[in-house]
This record gives sequence, C-alpha cells and structure tokens, in this order.
Amino acid sequence: MADSGSSAAALEENERLIDFDKLCSTVAMKTNQGKWNTLEEVYDDDGGGVFRMWEGDVLDCFDDRNLVLQSSFCPWYRFGENMRLAGFGSCFLQGFIYIILATIALCNFVAFTITKKPCFLYLAVAFALSFGAYSGFHRSKMRKKFNIKGSDSCLDDCISHLVCPCCTLAQESRTLEMNNVHDGTWHGRGDTTCIGTYVEGVKALELIPPLTISIEPSKP
Repeated sequence: MADSGSSAAALEENERLIDFDKLCSTVAMKTNQGKWNTLEEVYDDDGGGVFRMWEGDVLDCFDDRNLVLQSSFCPWYRFGENMRLAGFGSCFLQGFIYIILATIALCNFVAFTITKKPCFLYLAVAFALSFGAYSGFHRSKMRKKFNIKGSDSCLDDCISHLVCPCCTLAQESRTLEMNNVHDGTWHGRGDTTCIGTYVEGVKALELIPPLTISIEPSKP
C-alpha cells in the first residue's frame, strides 16, 4: 500500500511539471505579440498548460532530409505514422484512407485530361477537397490536443494540406518526433529539464535553484 501511495504521489507530481521548451515558446510568442504582462497570462485555461508551437515553419521541411523524402515519396506512411504518434488511430488505417482519397482524386484528374469529360473534373475536385478536409481536420485535432499555437482556423489547416501536403506533413512529423510524442502523450524534448511546478489552483512558477559546483581543483 505504501508503494502504491508513493507511486501515485510521484505520478501526480510529474504531471504538474512544466518543461523548459514550452515555457520558452510561450515567452517568445508573448514577447513578439507585445502581450507579456503577468505570469498568469502564460497559461491557457482551456488547454491545461502553457502554449506550444510548431517546430519550424511549413517551408522548413528541407531541414531534415529523411522527413522530406518520406513526406514526398511515401506521404501515406508519414501521415499514418503521425496519426499513430498523436494517438488518432493505427498507422495502417489512417495511411490507407489518406492514399485512397489522394489516388481517386489524381486518377479522376488524369481521366479528365484524357477524355475532357467534366464529370471526371467534378469528381477530382470533390475528392481533392475531401482529401484536404480529412488531413486538415486531423491537423486541427493535433493542434488542439497538444495546445500548439499558430493559426486557429481549421480552414488554414485544410489549405496547408491542399497547397503543400509534403511540407505540412514534414512540419507535423518534426514537431512530434522532436518532442518525443508517443501514443498521444507529449513527453517533451529530451535535452530540456523541468524548472518549476504548476500547482493546481495556484498559477505560479517556483524556480528551482541551480546546483552549486566547486571550481577548485580536487586534492590529490
């Protein structure tokens, strides 16, 4: 009983820790917007924690060659893997739906260019919009689930996947992998440490003093 009580207490304490990268992202965003006033404004009352941000812009996809290659030549796999990491279903199922919508839209467009029949054009546009809506909907779910700040419009998420799906997938993959997201749980960067605690009901940051290290040489 004592071990279970200590484990529950430790788990509750870990859940209240604030990771350093989230705090820095929030400070940068507030500073750029000119809205940095008090510490209480850093926290999001609906999302439960400080704001997060996408890792880089959409056009920064070439920073990681592996991600840009996967997003360009195997976008269905990259999309399915992102959904698995974010906790939105299996990689196979999400990737299968992604490739079906994209393939039908592409085939109808090719059929229209060959036959010049408007019915194929209508089908191509319909499935392309369905593809963008499906991908953008899950991007919005990811943004809201992990409290990622940026464009708060679901329409912008859909347009991003329609205009440049490879770059958008690479941005999502970079954000999930760099922050060690697994099975829908955001673990944070591995190279950062927690510097304070978030006490429920009291929005305050308690800084932990750094360790004291002696610079005098040790005696032989």
